[in-house]
Amino acid sequence: MKKLPLVIDPVNPGALELGHESLKSLLSGLDSNAVLRARQLERWILQGRATKFEDMSDLPAQLRSILPLKLVPLTCSVAHGSTALDGTRKLLIKLADSHTVETVLMFEDDRRTVCISTQVGCGMGCTFCASGIAGVARNLKSHEILEQLLLARNELPASERITHVVVMGMGEPMANLANLLEALSIATSPKGLGISARNVTISTVGIPGKILELAESGRKYHLAISLHAPEDALRSRLMPTNEKTGIQAILEAAGEFFTKTGRQVTYEYILLGGVNDRQEDAESLGKLLEGRKAHVNLIPFNPVDGLPWNRPDNEAIARFRQSLEKRRVSASVRKRKGADIDAACGQLRRRHEAPKAKWPSS
Repeated sequence: MKKLPLVIDPVNPGALELGHESLKSLLSGLDSNAVLRARQLERWILQGRATKFEDMSDLPAQLRSILPLKLVPLTCSVAHGSTALDGTRKLLIKLADSHTVETVLMFEDDRRTVCISTQVGCGMGCTFCASGIAGVARNLKSHEILEQLLLARNELPASERITHVVVMGMGEPMANLANLLEALSIATSPKGLGISARNVTISTVGIPGKILELAESGRKYHLAISLHAPEDALRSRLMPTNEKTGIQAILEAAGEFFTKTGRQVTYEYILLGGVNDRQEDAESLGKLLEGRKAHVNLIPFNPVDGLPWNRPDNEAIARFRQSLEKRRVSASVRKRKGADIDAACGQLRRRHEAPKAKWPSS
């Protein structure tokens, strides 16, 4: 296995990076009421949208002047932002070690959905995805995952809040499950962002052991499995990690997830013109999922420079959906968001980092 490079932390750690107990410990040397100060500081960052200590008006003035020498409110920042014609906002987030990841803010009626990343790059090697072209550099820490939500939230008017989270950005969430769950526990806490656990969806290529671990965690988040093919030969061609698992093991884990959580599993299926969008593919997928408590989210391919796949025409998309519904398999077609700003996963970062070499192997 390739050794991931060490993370270079900033000179001053982030307040959320420290965690509550370590933050209290640091503050105990600066203020006689460290317990209160820690709560105030966290509340300002998580709920008050503060990005500077000087804005935290209920902290003593002397403490506010000292804190910048010890801490930073956030370790991440927005390096670039683009807004699509449909309102979708895509952010390139710069981490403390200068790596970047993508975060997307989407608008749909009264929904404010944020799509977050869990890794710098991706090691799954899916042949249709821009995220993994350069491989994986490292896992994100829990505070880096959480800070994506905060930076996206801070883009909203003060009267609006994040309502939904989809973990469908760069990286394989199940490969960084512990850090992801730690970040989501704060995001879904009333003392954090107050997002309902029912409005959180975690997407995965399908790692059976990790799906079972998520089911056992007691967190009732929604699960979306990137299936993308109805049989193993084609899936292994599109998604090399399938050779280690196989579709049947993934379906068995998904069934166990539903049994333990009561949450219907969504199967994501990217439609590649002339590859997996044929009538026989639709019929095979219908047979595979018939009788299961499942929903299929059909995703017409977003063209990516350097990748050989094409988007199917609208007639092929409609036929595929109809074939599934004939077998009473619930299906929908995902609306295309932010196509004019490189909103497909990994595209914005790839464009900004195009001159750079692949990740170091050390």
